[in-house]
Amino acid sequence: MVRPNSTLDSGFAKFALQCSYFVDEVIARSTGVSYPAINASDLARIRLPSPPISEQTFIASFLDRETAKIDTLIAEQEKLITLLAEKRHATISHAVTKGLNPDAPMKDSGVEWLGEVPEHWGTRTIAKISTKITNGYVGPTREILVETGVPYIQATHIKNGCVNFDNGYFVTQDWSNAHAKSILANEDVLIVQTGAGTGDVGIVTESEVGFNCHALIIVAPDMSLIRGEFLCAVLQSSYGQQKLESIQTGAMHPHLNCGEVKFLEIPLPPLDEQICIVGHINNVITQFNELIVEASNGIALLKERRSALISAAVTGKIDVRQIAQQGQSNVQEAA
Repeated sequence: MVRPNSTLDSGFAKFALQCSYFVDEVIARSTGVSYPAINASDLARIRLPSPPISEQTFIASFLDRETAKIDTLIAEQEKLITLLAEKRHATISHAVTKGLNPDAPMKDSGVEWLGEVPEHWGTRTIAKISTKITNGYVGPTREILVETGVPYIQATHIKNGCVNFDNGYFVTQDWSNAHAKSILANEDVLIVQTGAGTGDVGIVTESEVGFNCHALIIVAPDMSLIRGEFLCAVLQSSYGQQKLESIQTGAMHPHLNCGEVKFLEIPLPPLDEQICIVGHINNVITQFNELIVEASNGIALLKERRSALISAAVTGKIDVRQIAQQGQSNVQEAA
C-alpha cells in the first residue's frame, strides 16, 4: 500500500504508479525467478515525478476523464468479442442439430435437449457409431516422462475443438507401444475426462497421429457412419455440452466415465451432408475468428494508447493544461 503525503495528490499517485517508467523500475528491482517480487524498502526508493500539487490535481482530473473514454471503448470491444463468440457457438450448434436447409421437414428426435431434427436424419449412441471407446493412461506421470520421444497429449492441450501440443511432454516409444490402446489415430475425438476442463473436446489431425495421451477419453469414429469432425462439432455444441455435463460425476472434481459417454445420443445426418455441415462450420469459425482477432487487436491498441497517455501526462511529456485549453477553444468555436 502506498499512502500519499501532503506533497502527493492521491489521484495523481494512482496514475503515476501505472506509468511505464514506474512499472519498468519495479520489474528491474524485483527478485525471484518463479515469483518475482519487490520489497517495500526498494519500492520506496523509486522516484516519482513531482509537479506542484495543483498541477498534479489537474493531471489526475485530465487522466480520469480521458482514460474513462478509452475504458469505455475497451469495454465495448470486449462485449463485441463475447457476442461474436456466442454467435459463433450458436451457429455451430444449429448446424449440427438442425442442418443447413431451413426448409427441411423436421421430426421429433425423441432425445432430451436435442428436440427436432431433419426428417431424414437418424440418432445413434456413440457406442454404435464408433469402433473404439477407451481412455488414455491414468496414473502418475513423474516416472514416465522423458525429454524427447513420443508426444504425450494432456488435458491442457485440448481447446476449442483442437489439439494444441506445446512440446512439453514426451514418453518413450517402448512405453507408448506398451500402452497401444491410447495411441491416437486420424479423426479420433478426444474428450477431457477429469479436472477443470472436463468435457472439452478436440479432434486428432494427421499432425497428431501416433501421439499417446493421458486421462482423455478417445472415441474412434466408424468412418462408414460418421466423420470425426462432425462428431467433434456435435460434442462442442450446446446440446453436446449439456449431455456431457449431465453425466459428469463429482462436484469438486468433475469426471467423465467411458461407460457413460458411450450411451450419449448423437444426431446422424447422411455422410455427404455431414461433410457439407463441417465445411460450413469451418467457414463460420474462420469468419468469426477473424472478427474476434480484429476486436482483440483493437483492445491491445487502446490499452497501449491508455498506457502511453498516462506515462506522457505523468512525466510532463505533454502539457495537459494546453490540451484542455485547446479543447475548450474548439467547443467555443463550435458554439
